[in-house]
Amino acid sequence: MDRFVIEGSHKLSGTIEPRGSKNAALPCVAATLLTSEAVTLSRLPAIQDVLIMQQLVAQLGGTVERLAHDSVQFQSQTIYHDEADRTLSQKIRASFLLAGPLLARCGQATLPRPGGDRIGRRPLDTHIEAFQQMGVEVEVRPDSYRLVAPEGLRAADIFLTEMSVMATENVIMAAALTSGISHISNAASEPHVQDLCHLLVAMGAEIEGIGSSNLTIHGKTQLHGATFEIGPDYLEVGSFIGLAAATGSELLIRRCRPEQHRVTAIYMGRLGVRWEVRGDDIWVPGNQQLVVQEDLHGAVTKIDDAPWPGFPADLVSIALVVATQAQGTILIHEKMFESRLFWVDKLIGMGARIILCDPHRAVVVGPAPLYGQRLTSPDIRAGMALVIAALCAEGQSIIENVEQIDRGYEALDERLRALGARIERES
Repeated sequence: MDRFVIEGSHKLSGTIEPRGSKNAALPCVAATLLTSEAVTLSRLPAIQDVLIMQQLVAQLGGTVERLAHDSVQFQSQTIYHDEADRTLSQKIRASFLLAGPLLARCGQATLPRPGGDRIGRRPLDTHIEAFQQMGVEVEVRPDSYRLVAPEGLRAADIFLTEMSVMATENVIMAAALTSGISHISNAASEPHVQDLCHLLVAMGAEIEGIGSSNLTIHGKTQLHGATFEIGPDYLEVGSFIGLAAATGSELLIRRCRPEQHRVTAIYMGRLGVRWEVRGDDIWVPGNQQLVVQEDLHGAVTKIDDAPWPGFPADLVSIALVVATQAQGTILIHEKMFESRLFWVDKLIGMGARIILCDPHRAVVVGPAPLYGQRLTSPDIRAGMALVIAALCAEGQSIIENVEQIDRGYEALDERLRALGARIERES
C-alpha cells in the first residue's frame, strides 16, 4: 500500500494537461468487443480501472496491444467466453459495461456483481429493465447476473427510469449491433457518454441526438474497426481548477475543452473562482480572493449536483474543499449518492468548519486554516479532495490508501511535483 507525504502551504505554478477521460475510456474499451476488426484508442489513461478493463477484454478472447504510452489496439475476432472473470470484475464497477457488447455479439453473458467506489447504493435495476425490453431474460443470482437473449436482441423504445450513465452506455452498445431502430429516452448525456457515441459512429454505427437525453440508434448487423482519441477528463480538469483556486496558484490547463466547463464556471463562481478561456486552454489566475456569492436578498447560496448538464457529482468533493478557503457560508447538497459526504470528518479534523446536516447536506463556513493530518483516501474524488486540502494545509499530511486516487488520476504525484508541489509517494 502506498501513501502520499505532503508538505502544504506552498503555491504551485505552471502548465498541466489532463489525461484522457477515465469514464469515457472504460465504455470505449468495452465497445471494442462489438467488432471483429481492430480498434485503436489513443489518449487512454494508464490508470488501474482502465488496465483492469483491458484485462477483462483479453480474458474474454480479445487481443490487447500497447502501441505507445497512451495508445492501445484492441481486436476481438472471436469471443471465447461469455462469462467475465470474477476477481477482475469485482475490482471495478465498470465491469458491468461488458453486458451490452456480450449480449450483442454472443446473445448471452454472465457477469459478477461489480465493484467500485462505496459512495452509496448503486443499483443495476435500470440496466436490467432496459435489457428486458430488448428481449433479454435475466437470472439474478446472489453474486452474479445471467443474461440471455434466446431469440437475439430486438430493437426497442426504452425509457430509462433514471439518467444512469452506465445503463445508457450499455443500451447504446447493445442497440448499435441490433437490427432495427432503438430509441432511448431519459438518457444520460455526459461528455463520456458522448465520447462513446462518437467512437461507435466511427465504427459504423448511426446515432441521432448525441449530447441530448433522447437518442435514436439505427442498429447495424456489423461494425468495423476505427481509430479514436479519448476526450480530456473534464473531472480531472475540474479538480485542477479547484486545486489552483484553493491554493491561490496560477495554472494553465491545456487541451481541456473549455466548453465542457460552463456549468463548473457557474457553480465554482459561487465561491468566487474565476478563470479565463484561451482557445482550448483554461488559465486560472493566482491569489484569487475567494468570497461566497450570496443569493438574492442575502440568502445562503448552495452548490448541488445533478445529471449532465448539471454540476457533476464527482466534483462536489472538490468544491467542498474550495469552500473551506472561501469567505462566507455555503450549503453543499449532494443529491445523487447517499454516502458521499461521510468523508468530511477528515476535513473537520484538519480544522475546517463544516456542519454535516445529514448524509446529503453539509454547511461550510470559511475561510478556515487547515492543518496537516494523517488521512485515508476513501474513494477517487474524495481522495483528490484530500490532496488539495493537504496542499492548502499548514504542516505535513500523510494520505494512506492512495491506490484509490490512482484509479482515477494517472501519476498524480509526479504531475503535481512538476508544478512545485511538495508531495512524495512512499510504499
